[in-house]
Amino acid sequence: MTQPPTELPPGSETPADPRRDSLIEYPSSFPIKVMGQKADGFVHAVTELARQFDPTFDASTIELRDSRAGNYLGVTITITATSREQLDDLYRALSSHSMVKVVL
Repeated sequence: MTQPPTELPPGSETPADPRRDSLIEYPSSFPIKVMGQKADGFVHAVTELARQFDPTFDASTIELRDSRAGNYLGVTITITATSREQLDDLYRALSSHSMVKVVL
């Protein structure tokens, strides 16, 4: 016989389960779009940051797209996401890089 769930006092919450709080199932392939000024070293910088957070990152999967005027470059990297913390840390590293304008 199963027992009914234990009721909590009003105003208290159940402890957060990070697996339930995320819509992402880990591990999974996760694309990240990075935009910056089209300049020498930009793609290399993005690639190196991706490798820091995903040692299995395959640079051959990178997709590039020039802006309409050709001044900016969109770089899509697909990493193997293993945790929310990994993704947050990678987004922070990319966003704080001097060559990066936007991370989506």
